[in-house]
Amino acid sequence: MTPDTDANADTDTDTDADTAVNTESKVDGGIVTTESDSLESLRKEIKSIDRELVELIARRTYVADSIAQVKSEQGLPTTDEGQEARVMERAGINAEQFDVDANLVKAVFRLLIELNKVEQRQNR
Repeated sequence: MTPDTDANADTDTDTDADTAVNTESKVDGGIVTTESDSLESLRKEIKSIDRELVELIARRTYVADSIAQVKSEQGLPTTDEGQEARVMERAGINAEQFDVDANLVKAVFRLLIELNKVEQRQNR
């Protein structure tokens, strides 16, 4: 940093949260990193995870559409409350296994199930 550099140059504005982030340098294993480098790295990881989540939702929707087609061909009802209960139970178990709030996970699965049912009804 040169002496004529703005006094605020040691902070970086976080545009996502409109908060200042300290970019103070750290030495980690001989590599100099900054807090903002770490933040950027974490944001890249979130971006990748978000893409994977969308890909998984797309895959799940495709399989649910295939199930809907089989149900239609076999004259089965759109709603299968027993299967929905099993999916929700499995969601809760998986949430516990990964130490994620079970209510949050179940809410996501309820939404996915409802969206699949709406689509199944529209396609019949």
